[in-house]
Amino acid sequence: MNPHSPSTPATHPSLLDDFSLEMTGKDVPGLEEAAHLVPPGTRINVTFLGNEDQEARLGAALAAKCLGFRPVPHVSARRLTSRAEFEAFLGGLRSGDAHTDVFAVGGDPARPQGPYPDALSLIESGLPSAYGVRNIGIAGYPEGHPAIASDVLWATLRKKSAAVADQGLGADIVTQFGFDADPVLAWIERVRDEGITLPVRVGVPGPAGVRRLLNYAKRFGVGTSTSIARKYGLSLTNLMGTAGPDRFLHTLAEGYTPARHGEVKIHFYTFGGLRATSEWVAGFTGGT
Repeated sequence: MNPHSPSTPATHPSLLDDFSLEMTGKDVPGLEEAAHLVPPGTRINVTFLGNEDQEARLGAALAAKCLGFRPVPHVSARRLTSRAEFEAFLGGLRSGDAHTDVFAVGGDPARPQGPYPDALSLIESGLPSAYGVRNIGIAGYPEGHPAIASDVLWATLRKKSAAVADQGLGADIVTQFGFDADPVLAWIERVRDEGITLPVRVGVPGPAGVRRLLNYAKRFGVGTSTSIARKYGLSLTNLMGTAGPDRFLHTLAEGYTPARHGEVKIHFYTFGGLRATSEWVAGFTGGT
């Protein structure tokens, strides 16, 4: 299946209303190239990479704002060296009118490089709301986390949900990407059973090479058994091929029940590039 020739749109088009995209600090040229394909006001997450500095992330967020999008810069708790560094970043966002949204994540380092051990500590610091942040994204892991026990993940998700509510902030949960929609739907049901009503943005890889997708999956602990790969449309024997998320989205749409799963949207990880993903979405939704 050609990932650039998507099939009939999913049966629940609301899933792709208000989708979001992900970029890095170095992807500004790619965003400029794809801008005409992306609806104004689309949320653009600016991920936190260890080899990019705060200036690059800030510049990317401001560029997304100038292009008419809604930047959601990531803040990596354990990579912040001080409260002053956190405030400087939030202040830079506010100065550029790109401050309404952030995404709080613990980050890769095993030990914090400053006063913030996890995403919850960023929220509880009160600094985001003090600098005008109105919505905080938090992470969800339908397939678990390779370094964090399941009971800890659930307890932390409950605490973060409560913390944003206590501060009167909006929030949504953005999940790690995966290749199997069934456990994602089951996980969302568990989220609702836990009393968490926040919108969920299901992470989906945009169209990309099979080898690249499998490498990212290995890095983030995402399941890629033969049966899962086949369901998604990945070929474990043809690593030179490409794959798009149409099968995943159809399965998700078939199992999605708004009354049971609540508000669910799609978040695209642009492993194959912003333009490729944006073209794919436009084609899948009939926007071309």
